[in-house]
Amino acid sequence: MMPNEMYGLLGIVGLAVLLILRVPVALAIGMVGFVGITALSGVNTAFYMASSEAFATVTQYELVVIPLFVLMGNIASASGLSRDLYDAAFAWIGRLRGGLASATVIGCAGFSALSGSSIASAVTMGRVALPQMKRFAYSDALATGSVAAGGTLGILIPPSTGFIIYATLTEQSIGRLFMAGILPGLLLTTLFVVAIYIVTLIRPADGPAGEPFTLKESLRAGLRASLIGGIIVVTIGGIYLGFFTPAEAAGIGAILTLFVSFFRGRLSLTQWKNVLMQTVRTTSMVFLILVGANIFAPFLALSDLPHFISQGLTALDVGPYGVLFLILAAYIILGTFLEGLSLLVITLPIVFPAIIAAGFDPIWFGVIAVIVLEMGLISPPVGLNVFVVASIADNVPLSTVFRGIIPFWIAMAVCTVLLILFPSIALYIPQTMMGN
Repeated sequence: MMPNEMYGLLGIVGLAVLLILRVPVALAIGMVGFVGITALSGVNTAFYMASSEAFATVTQYELVVIPLFVLMGNIASASGLSRDLYDAAFAWIGRLRGGLASATVIGCAGFSALSGSSIASAVTMGRVALPQMKRFAYSDALATGSVAAGGTLGILIPPSTGFIIYATLTEQSIGRLFMAGILPGLLLTTLFVVAIYIVTLIRPADGPAGEPFTLKESLRAGLRASLIGGIIVVTIGGIYLGFFTPAEAAGIGAILTLFVSFFRGRLSLTQWKNVLMQTVRTTSMVFLILVGANIFAPFLALSDLPHFISQGLTALDVGPYGVLFLILAAYIILGTFLEGLSLLVITLPIVFPAIIAAGFDPIWFGVIAVIVLEMGLISPPVGLNVFVVASIADNVPLSTVFRGIIPFWIAMAVCTVLLILFPSIALYIPQTMMGN
């Protein structure tokens, strides 16, 4: 290993130490990148790259999708529109064994198409669904497991913040990545429902049937949710058909969600102020992470560490799928104690060259990477999403939540294997879409 690569390796180690010490992710990544560039090319170059990258990031037109889609999700959450999705699913399938857990997963999938965040999906739907499942005597494991697993759909089903960051760091099309997440998202939602069915088939007491609804009540619940479904179809469908760019679709989605909320009288002035503040906070965090990433990535490039690691993986002579397996295994392990978006930012400059050298499609790998990162986020011993769900579940031990996610973790592993065996699941829609 040459001196430059040693600098890169030390940078990775230093970054890990900072994150363990709970230094904010954006600050840690930016600091390591700045110090590394200073060591390799001088302080003037570091200052120039830091200022130029910060300016380029915050003025990049495509990234306007971040605040607009975050705004759309926050409006839907604050105004209770997200509950309409759960209520509709509850009315139609809640009467079945395990139906409330399945309704939770479906509600999470619907809300994911508005928010783009796994944590937001888990928290929002958990506050609605957990009391209902408790009322019908669902086991704590199945109840919390369905919320934690359903929340992971937030970073897979478009609009996904994870896909936006992946596209930005790898120079891929945001629109095509969004489209690539649709079929895998539907597949994973279906596998979660199948997992719930199997659990309740083995242990019926874990997920008893809920109260039946009349056809009129079910239709009314479906009608309330149809407006949200319409917004999702307009935004995602518009991108697919080439009517809108992702940025334009985000603006239209935010306006339509705001209009529906005010039309139904569900968004007060105080709530609107809170929505705006939350949107500013979330957007600022994501942009700061991207700025830090665009300082950190040039440091790694100067150190030549990504090329060194790519050559090392190739020299192992394990074949392309062996390289892929090693990368995904590392993602699962690292994902247990690092937040998914942060892990993407840290690892993509290192693993992406190896993926391209192995001949894999970058859009397809983006979908695989997002799913595997979410597997890490619900895996012991840490599993950050599990802690989020445990914080909103009354008196449910962490061990119970971890036990509850096991069937869903298996479902995610099955989904990953299917995507590896059949890449067209992710690539079919992007290959047929119009525009970029």
